[in-house]
Amino acid sequence: MNGKLENRNALITGGSRGIGKAIAFRFAEEGANLFICSRSAGQLEETAKELKKIGVKVVSHVADVSVQDSVQAMVQYALKEMGPIDILVNNAGVGAKRRPFLEYSLEDFDQILKTNLYGVFHVTQAVLPGMIARKKGKVINIASTAGKWGTINQSAYNISKHGVVGLTRCVALEMAPYNIYVNAICPWIVETDIIQYGIEQRSKTMGISKEAVIEMLKKNSPLGRFLKPEEIAKFALFLASDDSDTMTAQSLSVCGGFLMI
Repeated sequence: MNGKLENRNALITGGSRGIGKAIAFRFAEEGANLFICSRSAGQLEETAKELKKIGVKVVSHVADVSVQDSVQAMVQYALKEMGPIDILVNNAGVGAKRRPFLEYSLEDFDQILKTNLYGVFHVTQAVLPGMIARKKGKVINIASTAGKWGTINQSAYNISKHGVVGLTRCVALEMAPYNIYVNAICPWIVETDIIQYGIEQRSKTMGISKEAVIEMLKKNSPLGRFLKPEEIAKFALFLASDDSDTMTAQSLSVCGGFLMI
């Protein structure tokens, strides 16, 4: 197999479904060996079985990125089973309850930040020392257009993604002398389980049907449709490959023209 990621090792968090799964398949098709993690053992095992059919090495591990000890154990296991990590994709994330800011509790914020922001912090800190030692690496953070603008009744989620965008920029500047490129992808609405949850939340708070919510959201996009996980995976491949060398500290809006920054 000859591909853009031949003989490279990629660690993908939240790799059992949705965007993470799509990225794993795209990377595998380009020759990368994969280490995927998730909190869902069943889905993780099924995805690993599917990926192995492509002919690359696949290692899976149950881990919770919001827990630092879990992350440290995961990364040590990845290094033992696969060797040096060339590419890190911080994809694991959760949706948040939609509610007015004054109705959020500290626990609501804490729950979303632990996974969406601190999870990126934990995994990146654990992986970077190996990349620094070898003076090369690619880090790709899956953020959101929600990390670039405000949304009514969604402050917890938006703040978590704003944090990922900011962390991407800061870490990229520090890692540049080591030839480690750090970028973020900021998708608009992608057809995943998390989005279905968000649609249900909007339906309840707005008092309209889920179908009406979907129609309303699609009208906000110049393309008139949601994105597909496979479309996000194409951008992840670009950032993981040599094609994106010299690009760092960027947060790419992949949104069908919804957001022009």
